[in-house]
Amino acid sequence: MFEQTNRRVFYQRIIQGILGIVTLMVSLPAIVYLFFSGKIKQKSNKNWTDVGEISTLKLNEPKELVFQRLHVDGWKNSMVRATAWIVKTEKEMIAFQPRCTHLGCGYHWSQKEKEFVCPCHASSFSVTGEVLKGPAPRSLDRFETRIEGKRLWLGENITSVRESRS
Repeated sequence: MFEQTNRRVFYQRIIQGILGIVTLMVSLPAIVYLFFSGKIKQKSNKNWTDVGEISTLKLNEPKELVFQRLHVDGWKNSMVRATAWIVKTEKEMIAFQPRCTHLGCGYHWSQKEKEFVCPCHASSFSVTGEVLKGPAPRSLDRFETRIEGKRLWLGENITSVRESRS
């Protein structure tokens, strides 16, 4: 009925059991990362950031706002200082990334010429972000925007989302 086990077989089974438990413990984090980390990242992409009151903004007059934003780097979350150019038009609130679409230089608003000007390679953009003069290959990158009460909230970068999906 029962096979008699000698000492050698007993120790082999104990070692195999321990190795099985160690293998499971080592592979479990990898399994969790592969199957569940995408869901965690998708939730973190929809973070909205309060950037301030819209009552201080004038019609068609860009203003650079400085704010704190959640930065997700792998598993590390930290608050970083960020900026955005905000334009209030008659139809909507537009928020631009503060970098030129040519090589990523910081641009500024020229009140005299009524356009955004990049000092690195002389690209210029209209108040709504369209390219007026190259070498910039496309319009300025935008943030998603929403208004709650008198506060402006910024979401993710719309242009980078469009590019990653195409």
